[in-house]
Amino acid sequence: MQKLNEEIKSGQLKQVYLLYGEEDYLRRQYRDKLKNALSGDQDSMNYHYFEGKDINVGEIVDLAETLPFFADRRLIVIENSGLLKHGGEALADYLKEPSETAFFVLTEREVDKRSKLYKAVTAKGRAIEFKAQDETVLKRWSAGLLKKENKKITERDLEFFLEKTGTNMENISRELEKLICYCMDKEVITGRDIEQVCTRQVNNQIFEMMNAIAEKKQEKAMTLYYDLLTLKEPPMRILFLLARQFNLLLQVKELNKKGYPVKTIGEKVGLPGFVTGKYVNQASRFSTGDLRKAVTDCVEAEEAVKTGKMNDVLSVELLLIRYSAS
Repeated sequence: MQKLNEEIKSGQLKQVYLLYGEEDYLRRQYRDKLKNALSGDQDSMNYHYFEGKDINVGEIVDLAETLPFFADRRLIVIENSGLLKHGGEALADYLKEPSETAFFVLTEREVDKRSKLYKAVTAKGRAIEFKAQDETVLKRWSAGLLKKENKKITERDLEFFLEKTGTNMENISRELEKLICYCMDKEVITGRDIEQVCTRQVNNQIFEMMNAIAEKKQEKAMTLYYDLLTLKEPPMRILFLLARQFNLLLQVKELNKKGYPVKTIGEKVGLPGFVTGKYVNQASRFSTGDLRKAVTDCVEAEEAVKTGKMNDVLSVELLLIRYSAS
């Protein structure tokens, strides 16, 4: 990313860029930076945007071979095409010897580094991966955004904020904007402000549901489930998240039994440091056998729904009743 920033600043830009990875916010941010650096805000004649799985590569090649209109470059942005996983061979062949005036920015969430197109991009330009950011980066970034608005927050409340929002930078940015507007006349943002304004993510609801299951609070577990249904969360997605949570707790429990420190456990299973301790504590309230059985039961529940043996809403209800029973 540092090299990319240097190239944008100096104007010494590659002919092809691939921006990929799970952090959507950063991918879009650098896509726009490259667009401005390569074609500017006003040059609509020489800027072309393609999105989705049904992209016509022949049309893209024809555009690339067309000389730009009163400009040095023609910029083609291709987003979420799937060509970096399969079907990108024709574009890969073109990128071996593209027109000198054609520049490309490709953005994808997932890529196959073995694909012909990925190899062509890295041979002709630069591929940059945007991974989910770690706890330290997210804290520093969030605090920096607040500081620009002359707002302060304690580290404890910042951690509470990130627990609520999750690690997605776009969601963090959106929730920070809400907080700043809500605390317009206040200098210090508090936990109470965060509780009042910030939306709890579905993953946090699932975590609370797991707490209720561990504590055998069946009514609370069911209430949380029905709240998610009221919010139009599909039962099969809730089932998927429950299965992932049980599996995650199983991994955490086994790593904890092996004596790994909390920080290392978080790194191994992909949890931010500020929530790993809570997962270790939650995992300790289940036996290894129960967690293994729960993962299996989730898979079987999904199969029952897909084969028409059970209603999707009922499948999750039965799971919750089974594991939250006293």
